[in-house]
Amino acid sequence: MTTTTTARADIPAVTTESTRWLQLIVCVACMILIANLQYGWTFFVNPISKAHGWSLASIQFAFSIFIALETWLTPIEGWIVDSLGGRLGAKLVVAFGGIMVAAGWIINSYADSLTLLYLGAAVGGIGGGAVYATSVGQAVKWFPDRRGLAVGLTAAGYGAGTALTVIPITVTINSAGYQAAFFWFGLVQGGLVFLLAWLLRGPEPDEVAGVGASKVAQTKRSYTPLEALSTPAFWLLYIMFVMVSASGLMATAQLAPIAKDFHIADVIMLGLTTLALAGIVDNVCNGGARPLFGWISDNIGRENTMVIAFGLGGIAYWLLGTLGHAPWAFVVFAALIFLTWGEIFSLFPSTCTDTFGTKFATVNLSLLYTAKGASAFLVPIANLIKDAAGGWHMVFWVTAIMNFVVVALAVFVLKPMRARLLAQG
Repeated sequence: MTTTTTARADIPAVTTESTRWLQLIVCVACMILIANLQYGWTFFVNPISKAHGWSLASIQFAFSIFIALETWLTPIEGWIVDSLGGRLGAKLVVAFGGIMVAAGWIINSYADSLTLLYLGAAVGGIGGGAVYATSVGQAVKWFPDRRGLAVGLTAAGYGAGTALTVIPITVTINSAGYQAAFFWFGLVQGGLVFLLAWLLRGPEPDEVAGVGASKVAQTKRSYTPLEALSTPAFWLLYIMFVMVSASGLMATAQLAPIAKDFHIADVIMLGLTTLALAGIVDNVCNGGARPLFGWISDNIGRENTMVIAFGLGGIAYWLLGTLGHAPWAFVVFAALIFLTWGEIFSLFPSTCTDTFGTKFATVNLSLLYTAKGASAFLVPIANLIKDAAGGWHMVFWVTAIMNFVVVALAVFVLKPMRARLLAQG
């Protein structure tokens, strides 16, 4: 891609293109380094229970604390980033996040009571949210021309980052104990995030103005958080995010019991159990979906991509519920669900910034990101539906319908609503 001259004379012509890719690489690296906080937790649960005799439910409450603070505090962290400005905001908030990430797992390593374990989860959640919100905010600001791809790559780092450390963590737990794994991985992960933070900065005014024209419509103004919250478009995006996220969680969080009820969980395929094989394929699809659909949305538009992704998602839920009793079908259709669900973490942040601008992008997309936390409260409904219907079939019908409703909202409500909003400035 040809590098263009920016509006500022004191910024070399090569700065924008080289710097923005460096910024993206650093953000992806930071996301990889915090991925274990969420996706590596499962490896510690049984060792903690065995060591202290605590119930799994009481231990998993720590994970709930982590998710709540990692999600619901991001608007505050995003506001701090945007308020401090491009030169300091990202640096200081991510550096703070690195310290908290390290402190959270180090506290876990010494936790000899549930209270201390919950404290570690809270500290880690605050740190993880600070890094997550800032990294996604950096991506949407530096790449107005490839916003979907940039956010997708950043989110993929979080979704797939644990793959790099699964073996080292499990080896450490088995050889030195879970406390050592918490301590050393917390120290190294948090320390690296702290060091990488000082490479971050936001773009200068007009620094990315000449990087290339976006193929999707974008606002020319920047909405403050209060202005964004006052628009129907924001709340429509929020409702759509909740519906897609909840439908995905209602199905994906139940894959193990679903496979068990379908009597295929332990069937061997390609040397692995059906459930294990599905888990590997699902994680690949979950990570790959984010940059894939982000890139597609950069080229054909956000709402058009939502139609494709969520339409296929609705079909995938129906297929898994109807035909998923065969092992190969379970693996394929579960993978399709993950492929058409993970992209919400690239599509919605991109759409939010296209609609409400870049100046307050970090806090605005963080406000939208709280929909992930809201959707988690709907997950237990799947079990109620399953118990009432006597099986999982109705759960998949409900999740399919939720996706089709979002498709209709994207085409008939969101698209014209955003067009009117963008036309105003």
